[in-house]
Amino acid sequence: MVGTLLLRGMLCGALAGVVATNFAWIFGEPTIDWAIAFEEHAAKMAGEAQGAEVVSRAVQSTLGLFTGVTVIGAAMGGLFGIAYAFALGRFGRIGPAGTAVLLALAGFLVLAFVPQLKYPANPPAIGHADTIGARTGLYFSLLGLSLFAAGLATAFGRAVAARHGGRIGTVAGLVFYAVAVAVVMMAMPTVNEVPDEFSSVVLMKFRLASLGTSAVLWLTLGAAFAWLSGWRPGGSRRVLA
Repeated sequence: MVGTLLLRGMLCGALAGVVATNFAWIFGEPTIDWAIAFEEHAAKMAGEAQGAEVVSRAVQSTLGLFTGVTVIGAAMGGLFGIAYAFALGRFGRIGPAGTAVLLALAGFLVLAFVPQLKYPANPPAIGHADTIGARTGLYFSLLGLSLFAAGLATAFGRAVAARHGGRIGTVAGLVFYAVAVAVVMMAMPTVNEVPDEFSSVVLMKFRLASLGTSAVLWLTLGAAFAWLSGWRPGGSRRVLA
């Protein structure tokens, strides 16, 4: 069963990657072009020599974008399938399709939305080369802590639900998670390396496009997995509880 769900998740993740790629190309790439132009202009004004492109911008914004997002989507989909195998039947009577949708929403919240609240994505021309390692480490540390807090919140919510019912348990788990991540984000250092002259409009558009790409990826993954969860291997429709 786990192998089947793993394969199903990878296929749904690859599909989600294709859909998310189109979203990123339409809404994200124009802001990246502007940021690259800004960076090149700043380097020219400073008298710095520009390095040769290893991969052309045309390839980066098309084949590179498609390959990267699709591969990431397939990998996430595989992990999603494994998580689904563990989660199925543990969230009341919402059924297989409902579990897939709920898991996708939780994945977007915990692994995309919360980390980007503290450390939002930045386009080229923002940040210093000597701090990229520290910034990346902070982002993934918050991602891991968000995932850990979600696990604790789930356990806490289930414990409350066993005594006071499912609705109270759900609310208790959500409150536990919100408080935990709020404390973590306040404790972690803030990073702000945006140049004063960089367009705030372009920055906002890029960050919204980045978050939107994650949302499209997760929601497409959940919807596709939910649709497939309504079918038996033989192809007949399954009645969802």
